[in-house]
Amino acid sequence: METYITLAIAILAAPIFPGIILKTKAYFAGKQGPPLFIKYFTIIKLLRKGSVYSTSTSFVFKLGPTVSFATALIVLLFFPFAGSTPLFSFHGDIIVLFYIMGIGRFFTVIAALDTASPFEGMGAAREVFFSTLAEATIFTILILFYRLTGSLSFAEYFIGENQISLMNASGALLLFVIVALFMILLTENSRVPVDDPATHLELTMIHEVMILDHSGPDLALIELGSFYKLFFYSAFIAHIIYPFTSANGVVNGLIFYAILATVYIAIGITESIMARFRMDLVPQFILTSFALVFFAAILTMGILQ
Repeated sequence: METYITLAIAILAAPIFPGIILKTKAYFAGKQGPPLFIKYFTIIKLLRKGSVYSTSTSFVFKLGPTVSFATALIVLLFFPFAGSTPLFSFHGDIIVLFYIMGIGRFFTVIAALDTASPFEGMGAAREVFFSTLAEATIFTILILFYRLTGSLSFAEYFIGENQISLMNASGALLLFVIVALFMILLTENSRVPVDDPATHLELTMIHEVMILDHSGPDLALIELGSFYKLFFYSAFIAHIIYPFTSANGVVNGLIFYAILATVYIAIGITESIMARFRMDLVPQFILTSFALVFFAAILTMGILQ
C-alpha cells in the first residue's frame, strides 16, 4: 500500500515543483510571480481545448506526445520514492529505463520532423546532439554506481544493502556526481544555461521549437511528460544526497520533498543568475559533467581497492 501511495503522491505532485522554479525566479526579479499551482491551471486549460493538426503531418505527429508522456510516466514506476519499494524492479532496470526515456525523445524528434518545418528540424537536430553528449555522463554514472553496489537497479541503489549516499565512505566523491547530475538535469530538461523554456525566438530554441505545432491535449501530455522527467532527475539527486533509512514513511516523505524542493530552488537560482550559453559552448558544458563523473569514477576505483 505504501508503494501505491508514494507513487500516487509523486505523480500528482510533479506539476507543483516547476511552480517553485517560477517563484524563485520571480523573487530574484523582485516580482510576486505566478501562483504556485500555475502548471495545474495550464494543464487543465490545454485539456479543455482542441488539437489542431497541419495537413503536412501524419499519424507520427500524433504519436509524439502520447509516447513521450507514457515513457516519462513508466520511469516513475521504477523509482523508490522516499525509500519506499518501487512498483516494479529488476536487475538491469536502470539501463532499460534510460533507453525508454530515449524512446520518448525519439518520438518527440520524429514528430517535430513530421511537420516539415525547418525550424523544428533545427531544434530536433540540436536536441539529438546534446542528448547524445549527455548519455556519456549518464552511463558513466551507472558504471560508477555498479562498482559501488554491484547492481543495475534503482531499488538496489537507494534501498539495498550497499546504499548510495553522501553518508558512506565514498560519499565525498559523490559530490562530483551530484554536480554532474545537476548539469545533466539542466541539459535533459532544456533549462538555462543550455536552453530557455521561456524564450520564443526560434533561432535559439531547442526543445520548445520542437513542440511549436502541438496544441490542446497533445501539448498537455508533452507538458506533463516534461514535469515527470524533471521530477525523476530531481528525485535522483535527492536520493543521493540523503539515505532514506527511517522506517517511518511519513518522515521519509517530508524529508524527501523538502530536499526535492531545494533542488528545484537551485534550478530557479541557476536560471536567475546565469544567462543561456551560446550554442557552441553548450557541448563544453555537457562534457564538463562527463569529466567530473569520470574523475569520481577513477578515484572511487582507488577507494574500493
